[in-house]
Amino acid sequence: MIQETYRSGVVAIVGPPNAGKSTLLNQLLGQKIAIVSNKPQTTRNRILGIVTGDSHQMIVLDTPGLHQARDMINQEMVRVALESLAEADVVLFMDDCAKMNAKLLAKRIEEYQEYFGHIKAPSLLALNKIDLVKPEQLLPLTREYSQLHAFEAVLPISALTGDGVELLVEEIVRRLPEGPQYYPDDIPTDASERFIVGEIIREKVFQLAKEEVPYSTAVVIDSFEESDDQRPVVIHATIVVERSSQKGIMIGHRGQMLAQIRKKACHDIEQLLGCKVRLQLWVKVRKNWTNNEHILREYGLS
Repeated sequence: MIQETYRSGVVAIVGPPNAGKSTLLNQLLGQKIAIVSNKPQTTRNRILGIVTGDSHQMIVLDTPGLHQARDMINQEMVRVALESLAEADVVLFMDDCAKMNAKLLAKRIEEYQEYFGHIKAPSLLALNKIDLVKPEQLLPLTREYSQLHAFEAVLPISALTGDGVELLVEEIVRRLPEGPQYYPDDIPTDASERFIVGEIIREKVFQLAKEEVPYSTAVVIDSFEESDDQRPVVIHATIVVERSSQKGIMIGHRGQMLAQIRKKACHDIEQLLGCKVRLQLWVKVRKNWTNNEHILREYGLS
């Protein structure tokens, strides 16, 4: 019996904000480790997911969305995405085909030329959200995208429903180098529970707060007290904002906003940890933190 070649390597998922990169990572893993929202630029850090099959292991990097960055935090997000391109064995560029039109695609092609100069590895294109478009719309889009980069394959998928994802995995694995299994079968990510908990809280801020407030927030886990009996895990966390007015919005009338964030976050954290959780939240103002290099480094964003 001929033994199948084992393949392993780094797969960088890149693309514009709201393309569905985090949704795809969660779909590949069969569990949620990356937060999602309908607002762009939700992902700030690079999230590493480990997808292990019988003959392969994909080390998948979910990266912040590529965009025209103005302030320091967004410049750091783009830098993280571009650095991921440099270390990838396979690059998966992903875009939302449901929102695409000729004008937006022409703009995308013009803006993204500089980013594609960083790609040295085999690259694939995933046209996401095919569950929201008619089949006859896909072929013209595929032709137009050929102007963006010399993709080795174009794959229509739905990261939400899983349609086309199995074929996508096959195409990625074919292009991975031969290599060993780097992580055990049962490890889905190298991210700590503290990090994922902080991301869950931030996800609820994105889901519940309006307008620009979520983009001015960060979450710091102050303490994470595990218990070796039936008592709940006690987590103390601070939501950081830039202005006093944002603090008022985050707390809400009679504390209602903060209570909603706590309730929704607790539900997801308990699912993650498999136990009861007592979550304590505070809101703190740190002026102009998104443009402060020292604070960005303190929060692991630089």
